[in-house]
Amino acid sequence: MTAADSTATRPDSPHVVEAAPSERRPWAMGVFLLVTGALGWWGAMELITERIAKLIDPSHVITCDINPLISCGTVMTSWQASLLGFPNPLLGVAGFVAPMAVGVALLAGARFARWFWWLFLTGVSAAWVFVTWLFVQAVYEIGALCPWCMLVWAAVIPMFWMLAAWLLATGRLTGEGGAAQRVGRAVLPFTWVLVVANYAGIVVAIIAQFPTLLPSLF
Repeated sequence: MTAADSTATRPDSPHVVEAAPSERRPWAMGVFLLVTGALGWWGAMELITERIAKLIDPSHVITCDINPLISCGTVMTSWQASLLGFPNPLLGVAGFVAPMAVGVALLAGARFARWFWWLFLTGVSAAWVFVTWLFVQAVYEIGALCPWCMLVWAAVIPMFWMLAAWLLATGRLTGEGGAAQRVGRAVLPFTWVLVVANYAGIVVAIIAQFPTLLPSLF
């Protein structure tokens, strides 16, 4: 071993730079993005599959048409289901590839520039706004619930809240040591409360709007 090697491997050497906690490989976030992205993609793909099957065979019975209140078919035929002129699930099939790819990259040790995290968070935030709008439309305008759509909602909601808090807490959005990072570190351990509150708001709205829903399932 040379003197240079010895110096480079000594913990007290000035040439050794240990990664800050926020720079260590974020295994948990990598797995989280991979799982939520996969769930969202699955829901979107099932909707596309059912739509194609219905186009091929008009007599096809959509698997998630359970009763008048729980009916993917009713939602699929609404204008809200093709907001941009094509089926909304196509956005999900394409869009959910991003969190899965980022999750795999994080597990592999990749690091991204700050502009990338801003761009990624903007996309996830747009997805959260979109599914919130779809929830409102399904419950208050269409009057029916789509189970596969709800799986997409269930994936996007924690993805948004957890990602936003994690990015702030680790300084990936605003840098280390700022007020935003302190807020993020304070909020991150309790982000699950925001997720549960978001879910609870949806459940309460559904029960209030469809009081016969639960009895219809039993």
